[in-house]
Amino acid sequence: MPSFRVQLNILALRPGHRPEAVMDAAVAALGTRHHVEANQLDIVGGVPRITLRFTVEEEEYDADARVARSAAALMRAEVEQVARTRDLVVLRRARGRWSPV
Repeated sequence: MPSFRVQLNILALRPGHRPEAVMDAAVAALGTRHHVEANQLDIVGGVPRITLRFTVEEEEYDADARVARSAAALMRAEVEQVARTRDLVVLRRARGRWSPV
């Protein structure tokens, strides 16, 4: 199964939400359609960034990428309920490297 990563910068929490709600929303959104293999929070240039790795059922290459981008957009929409975000990036693992899709 093709492996993808989605990265999303978190700008600020919306009122009434705890920091943990960001990752919870992201994992729940992706988990409804795909297997989430891992997730992590990093601080990059002083900005929190969540990264989730997930798999997509194997189809032809372009269809996999389209499905992954759609899943990432759904994840961002759910995270936007609890936080303001910026810079959604979707990457695909191919031959040991992560490349943008």
